[in-house]
Amino acid sequence: MAFCCQSPIKTITFPQSKSLSKPQKPLFVCNLSLPSRYPVISTEPEPVYASVKAFAPATVANLGPGFDFLGCAVDGVGDFVSLSVDPQVHPGEISISDISGDSAKKLSKNPLWNCAGIAAIEVMKMLGVRSVGLSLALEKGLPLGSGLGSSAASAAAAAVAVNEIFGGKLGVEELVLAGLKSEEKVSGYHADNVAPAIMGGFVLIRNYEPLELIRLSFPNEKELFFVLASPEFEAPTKKMRAALPAEIGMPHHVWNCSQAGALVASVLQGDLVGLGKALSSDKIVEPRRAPLIPGMEAVKKAAIEAGAFGCTISGAGPTAVAVTDDEEKGREIGERMINAFLKEGNLKAVASVQRLDRAGARLIGSIPR
Repeated sequence: MAFCCQSPIKTITFPQSKSLSKPQKPLFVCNLSLPSRYPVISTEPEPVYASVKAFAPATVANLGPGFDFLGCAVDGVGDFVSLSVDPQVHPGEISISDISGDSAKKLSKNPLWNCAGIAAIEVMKMLGVRSVGLSLALEKGLPLGSGLGSSAASAAAAAVAVNEIFGGKLGVEELVLAGLKSEEKVSGYHADNVAPAIMGGFVLIRNYEPLELIRLSFPNEKELFFVLASPEFEAPTKKMRAALPAEIGMPHHVWNCSQAGALVASVLQGDLVGLGKALSSDKIVEPRRAPLIPGMEAVKKAAIEAGAFGCTISGAGPTAVAVTDDEEKGREIGERMINAFLKEGNLKAVASVQRLDRAGARLIGSIPR
């Protein structure tokens, strides 16, 4: 089977104004225009490691008004994939040997029906691997249906693990495509979880056909904390997407576009007040989903009253996400959010305060051959 690709990585910068006395930095770090077909791998790569272990972080998709085109990675929580060359596995195939974590029993070990397995197979196809079999173990650090990109984290960790065990020959654009193949089968063709899970930081999906990604650079000197309040309630992505309106009015379209633009500008400027305000201002998706999550509206109100810059539903929910610039303040906000879930929604919840993950999926261990 032959695989081919024609589209190179492109970098976008804004032209300098003649009235400026010094060169301006580009607003966007990169713009990846991705192929719809596989890249050319002229020679089947040899594995450079006997085994590897990769980690991929949780993600917050949508960020309020950015439905299906904005997302970011969150540090401290995520999924792990351990991968090894296994002579007992048929060449060119993946075997899932183990799944651990709280949701392990709900997941299939059939690689064709597992997020990690699907992404791993796609990367093997891209690399043209036909002579080596791989054994994969998945450690779930994220609960299913939490709104924190659980399926995307599994796919991202698996894609990176397979790529690295063969020497890291693929770039992030191909890895995102592999992750998208997994997402398509599980929760729909959207990259606002898997792209930031692989790339880290904030990512804007400019286009899907062909896929174009823009990494938004949040200033390194700025502190940003996410308060994640997760109730004991599962919100399946398919169910939450089914609640969305088939059509929207022009006023809401204009409003959400302006808020998404404001959110992007706030990220680039490191303006947390503006970011929080835009995050809280969705008039299309959140109003339909919030009533399906017991207590969500009260949780959002409690977070903002406690000092959060903004609060919304993380992805499809049920996790609520608030933003702040102070970790201790974040813990106080989290307590208020937990109390609101219990009081108004009759749901037990847990809260954590996490920084922005700027690195994305990465190798955290390896054993040479």
